[in-house]
Amino acid sequence: MSLAPVAIKPLNQVTLGQDWRLALAHDRPEHVIIWITRGQGRLLLNGTRRGVGTHNALTIPPRTLFSLELGRQGSGMMALIPDGTDIRLPTGPRQLRLRAVDAISELTGIFEAAHRETTQGRPLAQDAVDAHMALMSVWLRRQIALPDHLPMDMNAAARLSGRFCARVALHHADGLTMAEHAEVLGVTATHLTRACKAATGRTAADLLTERILYAARVALLETSVPAQDIARHLGFGSAAYFTRFMQQHTGQTPTALRKAAR
Repeated sequence: MSLAPVAIKPLNQVTLGQDWRLALAHDRPEHVIIWITRGQGRLLLNGTRRGVGTHNALTIPPRTLFSLELGRQGSGMMALIPDGTDIRLPTGPRQLRLRAVDAISELTGIFEAAHRETTQGRPLAQDAVDAHMALMSVWLRRQIALPDHLPMDMNAAARLSGRFCARVALHHADGLTMAEHAEVLGVTATHLTRACKAATGRTAADLLTERILYAARVALLETSVPAQDIARHLGFGSAAYFTRFMQQHTGQTPTALRKAAR
C-alpha cells in the first residue's frame, strides 16, 4: 500500500480557527514537525509541560501525545510525514530552541520552499516536497547533535508521566479508567495523579479525558459515523453516557456539535 503524501500546512490551516485541534492532548499517526515563527505559549510533550516560543522547532514521532497552546497571535508551519517513510527522521520527541540566525534562516527556507511546492501545482511537486523533507531531516539531526540541544534530564515524576502519556496515546479508546492505567504502570492512582500534575499541570484523568475528547470531536466533525458508533469505538458504555460527556466538556450534544460544524 502506498503512503499518503507529505503535507505542509500553516498552523492556522491545521486549527481552522478551532484552538482545540492543537490545544487538546492528542497524537497523530504521522511524524509531526512544527516550526513556530511567532508567538509564545505552552507545550505538552514527552510527558512534561514547558514554555514554547518563536523560533522553536518541535519533532514529534507518530503516536506521541502532545498539545500546543499558542494563542491567536501565534503562527508557524507544520509538516506531516507518513510513518514508514524512507526519510530518516528523529526517533524521539524534541524541542529545539533556535538562536543562531543561520539555523533559523535555513529551516525557514526549507519550510517555505516545501510549502510553495504544495500550492503551485507544478509537475513532480510531491517529489520536490519529499526532497525538501529529506533535507529537513538532515538539518534536524545536525541540530540535535549540537551541545546546545541536549535533551533535558527528567525526574521520576516526569518519567512516570511520560509512560502514562504513551499509554494514553495507544489505549485511550480501550475504555480503561485512569486507575486501571495506574495499575498497569505499577503505581497507585493517587501517585500517578500527583506525578502527572507535577510534570504537566494536568492530572492523569485530565490527560485521558482530553485525548478521548479530541478523538470524539474529530470523529463528529470529520466523519458521518453515527454518534452511537463513535461512543462504542471510544469505550463508552452507552450513547447516553457519551452525550453527557460531550455536553460536560463542550456545552453541546454530539448532534449539535456536528450540525454546527456543517
